[in-house]
Amino acid sequence: MCFCVDNILLSCFVCYTSLVFHFRKRSTELLRLVDLDFSVTFSLLDLLPLNEYDMYIKSFGTTNTKQAYIQCNEDNTEREIQTEDIEMCDKWTQHPGDSSKVCGGSQMDLGPNSEESLNDSVNKLSIDSQRLSSFLRSASQVIAVLLEEDRAEQHSLKKLRSEADSLSFGDGCLQLNTKLSFLHGREVSLTRFSQAKKQTLLSVHRPLSKPTAVWLDHKTVVCIWNIWEPSCPQQVLLCNSEIRCCCFSPGNATLVFAGTDDGSVVVWDLREHSTLHYSMKIGDNEWTLRYPTFSTDAVLATSSHFCPVRAVEPVPVIAAEGHSPGFSLLPNQEDLLGMSFQLASLDENGLLHLWVVLELPKVNLAGSQMDLGLKPGGRLKLLHSSSVTPIARSLRRDTSHIGPLQALTLKFLPSDSNHFFIGTDMGLVCHGTRHGLKIPPKFYRPQLSGHAPVTVTSLDLSPFGEPVFLVGCVDGTIRLHSVRTEYPIMEWNSSTNGEPIVSVQWAATRPMVFFVLDAASNIYAWDMLAKDSQPLIKEAIQPDR
Repeated sequence: MCFCVDNILLSCFVCYTSLVFHFRKRSTELLRLVDLDFSVTFSLLDLLPLNEYDMYIKSFGTTNTKQAYIQCNEDNTEREIQTEDIEMCDKWTQHPGDSSKVCGGSQMDLGPNSEESLNDSVNKLSIDSQRLSSFLRSASQVIAVLLEEDRAEQHSLKKLRSEADSLSFGDGCLQLNTKLSFLHGREVSLTRFSQAKKQTLLSVHRPLSKPTAVWLDHKTVVCIWNIWEPSCPQQVLLCNSEIRCCCFSPGNATLVFAGTDDGSVVVWDLREHSTLHYSMKIGDNEWTLRYPTFSTDAVLATSSHFCPVRAVEPVPVIAAEGHSPGFSLLPNQEDLLGMSFQLASLDENGLLHLWVVLELPKVNLAGSQMDLGLKPGGRLKLLHSSSVTPIARSLRRDTSHIGPLQALTLKFLPSDSNHFFIGTDMGLVCHGTRHGLKIPPKFYRPQLSGHAPVTVTSLDLSPFGEPVFLVGCVDGTIRLHSVRTEYPIMEWNSSTNGEPIVSVQWAATRPMVFFVLDAASNIYAWDMLAKDSQPLIKEAIQPDR
């Protein structure tokens, strides 16, 4: 029994030994296949050991302490250096100044150039005074316009623009105050707008038919208006003779020209100071009455008119290269023209005088012994250039016409100022040139054969460079002519029901539109693109408007 137990234990030990050997062998074989990678290493925490001082500060270093700041001027990077002494002096100034000297200092402080410094300060003062005067003139005009608008709002009967005054083809109308004492009872014979300043208008008031005790009654009065200030004229001009025609200068509206009934041509310089003219209190206001700056009355007989002057026109300046002739020059280009340009005057006999408008460099308050027509203190004169008699020259070559012609109107071709057109009392329009050969046709006739005894009352050439012009006659006939043909392109005989034509004028913005005014105060608007047989709009202007 004991022998059997030993055999069993021996066999178990042998089995265990062989199993251990088998596992060890298996692990050795697997270790050959498995190889761990130790190429990446990192530290989770790297804490240096503390010394005794650090341990002390950590434990007791924050006891009885607080946070504090200090500025040590590290951010100041500028440096200042001074090598010379600064010269200083005391000066004084006064505003507003009581005299021309408004600033200065002691003679010792100013040094040897004190006089020059004083002169410089006076010159600067004069320049500033000119700028101040210019500003005050502009500002006063704006204030006056605002006062006019405020007055119109307060008085509903005097509103400048209202629904009742509106026209079918415009925004409205306004009425100038011609009820002033020196204008009362005078007939308005002419009105002209400035081409440069559209808001500037002149009106010519004839002398009174019945003289009174007022010494102005036998004189012609010309009023310069700003339509933004219709309550009173800006300037009042006087002429001893009755005025038949007038116009503004082509640039800025600073000159006014007029032809008179006695054959003289006069010019007013609106830039002259009021002290050179006569002032008179009329009613509650004091008015400055301006007499002409220059008159051709004193010009030699060979350069004068011997019958009434019917037209005065500035000779147009041809547009610069690259600009369309239908558009006017820009304001700065107009200023470059200065006051030197040509003026044409036409009398009833058809004599055309050409004048050069000159501005004198100096003013003589005592008057000139050479220029007898120049007013003392004036600086503008008319210098005679040449004369042309186009009507007489054309009649000598035209055997079909019998009897003299009377010249009434004058216009220049905008695209070529060498050509001019003269309206006559026989329905003909004479074509002439200032220099060079005569270019046909000599006359522009109506469609009917022969010469109708009808007066040409108005002429207007197209401002858009087209070679066409309008003719208005006293019998109500309107004609559209081409510059190149003798007879009209179109003619309207009954558009005004026989009322005389007062004025014909092209529209400034639309080439095919023009306006007609007849003697019955009717305004006709024509649009030849919409309707070429009759006017598109007719508007009657009532006296109470």
